[in-house]
Amino acid sequence: MTWRSAATAWSAPAYGSPFVMDLDRGRRYGTIADFRDFVRLAQSCPWMHHSGGVVCEPTDIPVSHRHLDMVAAHLTLSDRPFLGAVTAEKRAEDSIELARLAFAPGFLDTHCVIMGNVNVNSPLVWDGTMTGALRAYAAAGQGVVCVPFILGGAMGPVTNAGAIAQAHAETLAGCALAQLVRPGAPVVYGNFLSSMALRSGSPTFGTPEPALGSLVVGQLARRAGLPLRCSGSFTTSKLPDAQAMQESTVSMMAAVNCGANFVLHAAGFLDGLLSMSYEKFVLDCDFLGALHSYLGGIDTSDEALALDAFREVGPGSHFFGCAHTMRHYETAFWDSDLADNRNWESWDEDGGLDAATRANVRWMRLLAEYEVPPIDPGTAEAISDHVARRKAELPECWH
Repeated sequence: MTWRSAATAWSAPAYGSPFVMDLDRGRRYGTIADFRDFVRLAQSCPWMHHSGGVVCEPTDIPVSHRHLDMVAAHLTLSDRPFLGAVTAEKRAEDSIELARLAFAPGFLDTHCVIMGNVNVNSPLVWDGTMTGALRAYAAAGQGVVCVPFILGGAMGPVTNAGAIAQAHAETLAGCALAQLVRPGAPVVYGNFLSSMALRSGSPTFGTPEPALGSLVVGQLARRAGLPLRCSGSFTTSKLPDAQAMQESTVSMMAAVNCGANFVLHAAGFLDGLLSMSYEKFVLDCDFLGALHSYLGGIDTSDEALALDAFREVGPGSHFFGCAHTMRHYETAFWDSDLADNRNWESWDEDGGLDAATRANVRWMRLLAEYEVPPIDPGTAEAISDHVARRKAELPECWH
């Protein structure tokens, strides 16, 4: 797998929420219909490079079967990379076998097409479930993202230096295990630092201390010569509101400034990761668009320095209609899909909609306009047949 520079870091949706929410239906347990909708939204967002993994838990499907439906959704509703199951070694193997069906025979022997995101049972424990999944992906030559899960004061020290040292040791132990299984197996240096409200014991997300820690983790990953998975649009807010976007911005800016190559939880994260929000998803995607522009840097070419524009306009005039502006007016600035930049009167006459309400309209429109990416009918049938066969073989278990 070729990993890009931070300027083109891969972004993926939030991962693992048991609940979903939107402004119309409120907070509820996730279903396979919600899961498929979020895969469709990820496919529809031009700033999302990856369709994610467990974008929400489809709680209407038995635990023993749901990994099959989730992977099938990623393969048939999106043409982007995705994460496979890690909750059991056999489920990881099922994910890899389904991925094989989407590619030419033997392709996976020499190419990484799927990854598993495996978590350390912090502090300092790699348990049998996670190492089993890790071994399955590594043995098949597929990617492993090795991620500590440290909430300062619970699974790690409250101090940044101590938590970073712990995280570094835990991550490298997982990466080393993957190399013992198969030398050269693709690995990603994972990071998940967060904090706690020490008076109550509640997790907190999008706070400044873990964001600062991410900057150090980025340097450690580069020292180890490994691609980095970091941060995301973290928040503890229960609604797609000002708190949600403030905390998410702190966290996402840390991810891009620390040089992350892969950003999981880039969109939809709400309620301390307990809820996946439709409105928050598109709000976060809009911010990802802004970050693409931010990470593009500054062009210092002759055209960008605009000397001809200065000569044309001269002192005391304006650049609005000059030739240089006209050449660049369509591409000069990032154009938000959600921000309302009109004057107060125009905004008020149009209903005075806030950002969350505008986001509600947008995600519905994206789903209405979604187009299934092309897939060979034989491949789609093979995936469906494999899912049906494995479901028949596996007893229905809800744990």
